[in-house]
Amino acid sequence: MQVKEKSLKELNELSNKIRERIIDVVSRKGGHFSSTLGAVELTIAMHYVFDIEKDPFIFDVSHQCYAHKLLTNRWEEFETIRQFGGLSGFTKPNEHKADYFVAGHSSTSISLAVGAAKAAKLKKENRIPVVMIGDGSMSAGMIYEALNELGDLKLPVVIILNDNEMSIAKPIGAISKYLSKLLAGKFYQSFKTSVDKFIRNNMPEGTTYLAKRVENSFKLITPGILFEEMGIDYIGPIDGHDIEEIIEVLQIAKSMNKPVIVHAKTVKGKGYKIAEGQHEQWHGVGPFNIEDGEFIKKNTKKSATEVYSYALLNLAKKYENVVGVTAAMPSGTGIDRLIKEFPNRFWDVAIAEQHAVTSMAAMAKEGFKPFITIYSTFLQRGFDQIIHDVCIMNLPVVFAMDRAGIVGNDGETHQGVFDINFLRFIPNMILFAPRDNFTLEFALEFAYTLSSPCAIRYPRGSFKELEYKANEFSLGKAELLKEGTSNKLFIGYGAGVSKAIEVEKLHNEDIAILDLRFVKPLDSDTLINLSKKYNSWYIFSDSIKQGGVASAILELLSEKNITNIYLKSFEYEDSFIDHGDTVQVEELLQLLPSQLVKLIDK
Repeated sequence: MQVKEKSLKELNELSNKIRERIIDVVSRKGGHFSSTLGAVELTIAMHYVFDIEKDPFIFDVSHQCYAHKLLTNRWEEFETIRQFGGLSGFTKPNEHKADYFVAGHSSTSISLAVGAAKAAKLKKENRIPVVMIGDGSMSAGMIYEALNELGDLKLPVVIILNDNEMSIAKPIGAISKYLSKLLAGKFYQSFKTSVDKFIRNNMPEGTTYLAKRVENSFKLITPGILFEEMGIDYIGPIDGHDIEEIIEVLQIAKSMNKPVIVHAKTVKGKGYKIAEGQHEQWHGVGPFNIEDGEFIKKNTKKSATEVYSYALLNLAKKYENVVGVTAAMPSGTGIDRLIKEFPNRFWDVAIAEQHAVTSMAAMAKEGFKPFITIYSTFLQRGFDQIIHDVCIMNLPVVFAMDRAGIVGNDGETHQGVFDINFLRFIPNMILFAPRDNFTLEFALEFAYTLSSPCAIRYPRGSFKELEYKANEFSLGKAELLKEGTSNKLFIGYGAGVSKAIEVEKLHNEDIAILDLRFVKPLDSDTLINLSKKYNSWYIFSDSIKQGGVASAILELLSEKNITNIYLKSFEYEDSFIDHGDTVQVEELLQLLPSQLVKLIDK
C-alpha cells in the first residue's frame, strides 16, 4: 500500500481504517491487540518517511507489527493472522520481504539495527535501519549493550521509542514540552553541530569544559539525558498519535545521519476505548465481543498455570523462605496472585531473565527457596546464568517452566520444546514433570525439599484429567501406572503421559504404561527391570527428539549394555514448529493419538 503520496487527511483516514481492520479480525481470531493499536500512526509515519524497499524496518518483539503487515499488501490475508497456515503474529521474512527479521522475543532490535548499519557501511549502501521498540523492552540489558556500541560508532540508525507505559524520565510541564520541540527543530540540531565543531577547533580546554557544562545543564531538564550521555541524540517526547508531528520529527532524525532516538508517547489500545490504557489482559487476547469487550471463553477447566499459582501460594503461606520472580509475565504465569499477597517476597523484574536467574541464585545462597516462574521459551534467555550462577554452586533454585510443549498460535519463537534438551546436560540439575493437576501440586512440595537446582515443566492450558491416583514424588523414581500383557511399554513424560494413555485406549492390545516422572536422574532400576518383560518401548513427550527423553533412555540402555529393546520416539523432529491451533499443528506432525496408534506396529 502506497502512503508516500497521501495527504495528512488521507493518512489519518488510513489510520482509522487500519484500526477498524485490526479490531474486526482480532475480535474474531485473537492476537496481540493493545500494543499494535497504539502503534498505528507511528507505523504509517515510518512507511511515509523511510523506504520499505531498502531501509531495514525492525520491530522489537513485533507485537506491534499488525499495521505494518496491513501496509505491505497483506490486507486480505490478515484474516488468517496466527491461524494454521496463515500469517504469523510476528514479523517473518519468509512471509514477506518487508519483514526484516524474525522477532518474538524482546530487546533484540537495536542489536539488529547496529549489525544492519555496519553492513550498509561496508557495502557502501545508503540505507538507514529504523527500529520500533516499546518502553517495556528497554528493561533488558541487551538494549544497553547495543546502545553502548551504537553511541561509539555513530552509525545512522533511527530508533522510535514507543512509550505507552512509563516515561523514561517524566517531562516537567509546559517548559519540558517546549524544550523537547526546540530539541526536535532543525535550528537546534544545526546550531548544536556548529557549536560542537567550533568548540573542538577553537576554544581552550577550560572553556570547552564550561561550554559542555552549559549544554548538559540545558539537557538535564529534558528526558533524554541517559541517551545523550551514551552518544545517542534524543528527540522528544512527541505525540505518537499525531501523524504530522511524527513525520516531521522522523524526517529530521533521518537527515541527521547519526544514531537518534525519537521518544513517542502513545496510548495502548488506542481506538478501542475499552482497551485503552494499562490493561494487561488486552495485550494478547482471544476472541471477544466488540460491543462490550467480553471475552468468548472456550475452556472452563482450570489451567495448569492456575493450579501452579494456587499451589505455590499455599507453599509460600506454609514456608516463609519461599520467594520468587517472573520476568514481565505476572498474570501469564500466575505470579500476580503471589505478588499481591507477598509483595516483599515475590517480584516482577521486567524483561530481564538473566537478572531474574542470578538474583535468585543469591537468594538461594542466603537460605531462601526461590521459584523462578517463566515460560519455557523465555528461560532460553537465561541459559548462561543457569549454568554459571546456579548449577556450578549447586544452589536450590526451582525453575517452573510454563507453556512447555506446543503453544499454538504464537508459533516458532514461543514453542516450549527445547528445555529438556538444554537443561539435561547441565551438572547438578534435576528434571521432573507432573502428569496432571494433582501431581503438579506434589511437584512443588517435592521441589521445596531439594537441595539442588531443579526444573519442572507443565503445558499451556489444562492438563487432561486422568483416572490414575496421584502420588508424591521420590527423587529419581518412575511410576508404573499399568501392567500390560503384550511386549510393549508406553513411556510418558509430563503431559506425554496422558497422550500415552489415550493411544493405549485406541490400541487393540493391553499395553503397560510408565510415568517416567524424572528424565534426570532416570530411574535406571525400574527401566532395567522393565526391559526384561517388555522389549518394544514407545516414548511420549512434548519436546524435541534430539537430546530429549528418548535420547536419555538410549544412553542408559547403551551404558547398561541392554541390546534387546526396540525404541521409538514420538517426540518432535529436528525442526522449528510453526504457528497454529495445537490440534492442527500436531496433526501436521503426525502426532495425534489417532495417528500414533497406526505407527505403533510399524
